[in-house]
Order: sequence, then structure tokens, then C-alpha cells
Amino acid sequence: MSKNVKVLVYCAVCIALACVTSMLKVFEFPTGGAITLCSMLFAALPGYFFGWQVGIVSGIAYGVLQFILGPYILTPVQVLLDYPLAFGAAGLSGFFANQKNGLIKGYLAGCLGRYFFAFLSGWIFFGSYAWEGWNGAAYSAVYNAIYIGAEAAITVVILCIPAVNKALARIKVTANTVKQ
Repeated sequence: MSKNVKVLVYCAVCIALACVTSMLKVFEFPTGGAITLCSMLFAALPGYFFGWQVGIVSGIAYGVLQFILGPYILTPVQVLLDYPLAFGAAGLSGFFANQKNGLIKGYLAGCLGRYFFAFLSGWIFFGSYAWEGWNGAAYSAVYNAIYIGAEAAITVVILCIPAVNKALARIKVTANTVKQ
């Protein structure tokens, strides 16, 4: 199997797992956003396995699928912020792929990237939903931090389990091994 085909297959599996786990909601907020069962981890894995370029492209593909599976449309800019840009940020994990604790650092970078785009979208397009006495920016900052931060915390705890971390490191090695 060629390296390109192997990368494509691994990315497709990660995107599929991210889609499936995004439907396994620990808690769903009534005005959007949910704490899922590690869906962002699976979205961040292509970057961790193959680098930031593959990770960002894979994350954008995941964002497009999220849009197809459950679109929420106000404007084209809002769609761009909430789907391809927010989930494409999962590919930031690739910048940390070869560092000690690179998966955890990369995953958190992907979550921060997603948070940035969710914050912008919330501030610009959903600020009118702000709680009484809150401005749109503060509301968006706190609202998005709650669900993205909660999922990140749960996932980091899971990633700190030695068996999970070791298994994902082995998968990374396997993903990058090409037999001649």
C-alpha cells in the first residue's frame, strides 16, 4: 500500500470516528454546543499522526461533514467560522506531533483553535443571546469555554491513562510505517 493511500485511510477512519463520537453527547446545550465523547480527539489525530497540513485538511473535511450532518446557517461567514475553520483547527495538533506529550499538547492546541473560531462566531452572530447584563464577547467567551473546555478536560484525563497514551503512540508508528 502506498503512503498516500495509507494516510487517506487513516484520516478517513479518524474522521468517521470523530463523526460517530460527536453523536455521543454527554451534555447538549439548548442554544448550541455539546460535550461529546472525545470527538475532537479523533479530529486531532490526523495532525498528530501525519503533521499539521494533513491535520488541517482532515479537520476541514470533518467540519464539512459536521455541517452536512447538522447544519445551522445564518450567513456564509458564520458557516465558515463554525464548521471548516473551527474543526480545521484540530490540525494544529500536528505542530506538536514530535514533542514530548505531543498528543496532549496538540489536542489542546486544536481545542484552543476551535475555541477561537467558536468565540468569534458567538460574539459576531450569537451575541444577541447573551445573558442579561452580559455583552456579546463575554457571553461568547464563557459559553464556548464551558462546552469546549469540559470536553477537553475529559479527554485529557483519558489521554493521561498510560494504556491509552501508549496505544495511540503505537498507532502513530504503524500509520507512518510503509512496507516496501
